Amino acid sequence: MFKPVISGTGVFTPKNIITNDELVASFNQYVDLFNAENSEQIAKGEIKALTYSNADFIFKASGIRQRHVMDKTGPLDPKTMHPNLRQRSDDEPSISAEIALDACHKALKAAGKTAADVDAVIVACSNMERAYPAMSIEVQELLGISGFAFDMNVACSSATFGIQAASDMIKSGSIKSALVVSPEITSGHLEWRDRDCHFIFGDVATTVFLEEKSLADQDHFEILSTRCATKFSNNIRNNNGFLRRTRPDRLKDRRDMQFMQNGRKVFKEVVPMVSTHIADHLEEEQQIGSDLKRIWLHQANQTMNDLIGKKVLGRVPNEDEQPNILKDYANTSSAGSIIAFSKYNKEFADGEHGLICSFGAGYSVGSVLLRYCTV
Repeated sequence: MFKPVISGTGVFTPKNIITNDELVASFNQYVDLFNAENSEQIAKGEIKALTYSNADFIFKASGIRQRHVMDKTGPLDPKTMHPNLRQRSDDEPSISAEIALDACHKALKAAGKTAADVDAVIVACSNMERAYPAMSIEVQELLGISGFAFDMNVACSSATFGIQAASDMIKSGSIKSALVVSPEITSGHLEWRDRDCHFIFGDVATTVFLEEKSLADQDHFEILSTRCATKFSNNIRNNNGFLRRTRPDRLKDRRDMQFMQNGRKVFKEVVPMVSTHIADHLEEEQQIGSDLKRIWLHQANQTMNDLIGKKVLGRVPNEDEQPNILKDYANTSSAGSIIAFSKYNKEFADGEHGLICSFGAGYSVGSVLLRYCTV
């Protein structure tokens, strides 16, 4: 059996930034407009008046200070409240493929490889721009890669599930290398008009390059094992899709056509699920939490991550042990743990261990146990 390793990563970060203060100012203007336009219905008790958001509340609730986005004009316009992205022709690269390409080039450069060294492309993310042709095949074409490509969606766990798929194919010998790509334009599925979630998401694209260990000519992380699990839940959901036009209310901008969650239930149910998942994974490999130099968790909520880290390590982890990129990037769905891994994978000695773990809608959770290896 062959040994898979991660030898390169890449991150595309949009130039546009929306701070909490900017976000709140725009949202509160929207609240004023909504309440004024619906004053009679509000007075009759037919609908509820909207209430202001607050930058301090956002940071305390999430740990987020800002987010990167592909477009900030739309979300900051109280009469729009969604991104404004140019319609592209079918002959142009899609916006998702474009940002994926940037992350792929960076990952290949970090690994010291070129597109000619890649056997497969997996686009693994929550927010696919279209149903078909597969986003992965477009990325494959733009890179000039032979072999094959496919898409997969396991919501916020997509990247780790994609790593498992690529890792298993390398182990079996069916491929020697793969790019696992997560282009997340989460600003498009976010409901910017909802006080409870308007601050959560940001845009980004990440790529992980995996190859068979004997081909790696730079220091790398050997994938010791992977573990994935799912359990159905409606507590995080988006009901949009191609069947929308078949419904009687197809022309309505229904709330459930964007991101929705029951945050309290998610918090209560996901923390023990993920903590147990990691503990069981480590036990299978005859390790314990203190054996890990670093944990790269899904970046959804700082308090949630602190609790998971505490359960795994037996104490509150410091930022070096469990890096936080939430404050700068916000929740980037499947890409969050990979951003953390890409930015904070240095200062490892030969043989030291780390673990990538992502979790989210489904519910789903995926973990990847790594060992650092010097060439």
